[in-house]
Amino acid sequence: MIGKRMKHAQRYQEIISAFLRNGFGFLVKDLGLLERLPFQKKVISDKNSRNRTTGERLRLMLQELGPTFVKLGQMASTRRDLLPEDIIFELEKLQDQVSPFSSQQVRQIIEEELGDDLENLYVEFDDKPLATASIGQVHIARLHTNERVAVKVQRPHIRPLVKTDLEILDDLARIMESRIERAKRYQLREIIEEFSKSLSLELDYQTEGRNSEKISRPSSEDETIKVPRVYWSHTTAKVLTMEYINGVKVNNLSRLEEEGYNRKVIAERIAHSMLHQILIEGFFHGDPHPGNIVILPGDRIVWMDFGMVGRLSANMQNQFALLALSMKSGSTNGIIKAISEMGVIPFDTNMSALQVDIDELRERYYDVPLSQISLGGAVTDLLAVAYKHQIMIPAELTMLAKALLTVEALVEMLDPDFSIMNAAEPFGKQLLKERYNPKKIAANAWEHLTEYTEILADLPKKLREVASTIQKGKMRLEITIPELNIFLNKMDRISNRLSFAIVVLAFSIIMVGLIIGSSISGQASLLWKLPVIEIGSCIALLMFLWLIFAIFKSGRF
Repeated sequence: MIGKRMKHAQRYQEIISAFLRNGFGFLVKDLGLLERLPFQKKVISDKNSRNRTTGERLRLMLQELGPTFVKLGQMASTRRDLLPEDIIFELEKLQDQVSPFSSQQVRQIIEEELGDDLENLYVEFDDKPLATASIGQVHIARLHTNERVAVKVQRPHIRPLVKTDLEILDDLARIMESRIERAKRYQLREIIEEFSKSLSLELDYQTEGRNSEKISRPSSEDETIKVPRVYWSHTTAKVLTMEYINGVKVNNLSRLEEEGYNRKVIAERIAHSMLHQILIEGFFHGDPHPGNIVILPGDRIVWMDFGMVGRLSANMQNQFALLALSMKSGSTNGIIKAISEMGVIPFDTNMSALQVDIDELRERYYDVPLSQISLGGAVTDLLAVAYKHQIMIPAELTMLAKALLTVEALVEMLDPDFSIMNAAEPFGKQLLKERYNPKKIAANAWEHLTEYTEILADLPKKLREVASTIQKGKMRLEITIPELNIFLNKMDRISNRLSFAIVVLAFSIIMVGLIIGSSISGQASLLWKLPVIEIGSCIALLMFLWLIFAIFKSGRF
């Protein structure tokens, strides 16, 4: 860890300076990070930030620190179970603010990755980028087979920068967990680790290509949905070549109207495609904003850019369906059951208060027409309750909430009368129906029976091992209580000090007895020709002074 800090000292200083400039000096001080800065940088005015809100200052700081921190902020904007709404509102505004890199660098990267001259790989290649982002940029090209393609090229030197930032973020998370109780409770280091894995996957364009194919597979026979083809012969971890599709951006409403597209059909197809990805496949587009959806003639929907995807386990799909149906039917117990299955409710949660908040949430949606309910809004409200009661919710659910809100806003723009909740209800019922299908129950029961049979088969052997261990007297019982050792150490020190004080008191009483006895008898107290009273008095005085010094030093006088 120390080696990493030395290696990244300059970047560490840049990050800490950004904290100070944007009014987060209190956090730098609390985390003990000031000593990492040279003296001349320690006093940095944050007067310009005083008129801004905390969310604004945080957003500006993340933008200043570059791609890794922008991505971190964008991910954090989905965590309504961790952050208050005013911070979320600002983080949702985070955008990549980068300049394109040169055509010479583009050529160099492509040729190094694909192992051939650019002219041999593409018959045409447009040096001017079609789009630019923090991780890479896209160029239009044509293959020798005459197919038009979009070539995504990764920004040079982005990987070392991201790696450095991720290591620093892990170090900061560790420090925060050791000093801030809330960071420890929310397991901040695990969240950063999850973010690191996600960003590392996003830096691998081959992973994005596989995500694209996985999304396209279920809809391969559906003529209304399309995903661009990946050209694997021209794709590596840093170069992604995909089919170029020149459609109409879904939010270009005027052009859709001019060219005769049916906005109601488009809204319905986008909603059904997204719900199918979520509730049937359990693998969905994590960033379905308008820039990633285009429309082709015949109201065909094209999904693009699969760097960010969400995954839901079968259990998470079932619990999400149960949650949506419980909110509609007004079942408080159903909502709490879904929350407890999906998240981690702390042992010290006030369940009565949680029940009250869930009841309020239930009343908000009970007996309300489906057409008036926002599915993304309902999940967002749930995440707000989770935040209030410090309930840990899986990142998949928070990404799902963000994706649903984005799609709902898009669908409402296309067709204000369309309800995603209405569209989702059949999917949810189908999912639960399949869950309780007798054949599926029987299959699960058989799977569990096989497991239990194996356990029972091993049971005699395990019991013999336990019996043998007990007979040999090697059975140990370990009980672990958080911070028990610290508590016991403190108790040990207290008992030692108390014992010492009692010894000092007893010794003083003995010395007082000797002094009184000597004065009454009128004879000096000598033991082996030594003046016992004088020596004992000196020892008692020294012990008394040491005890007083120890009390003052502890700071608890």
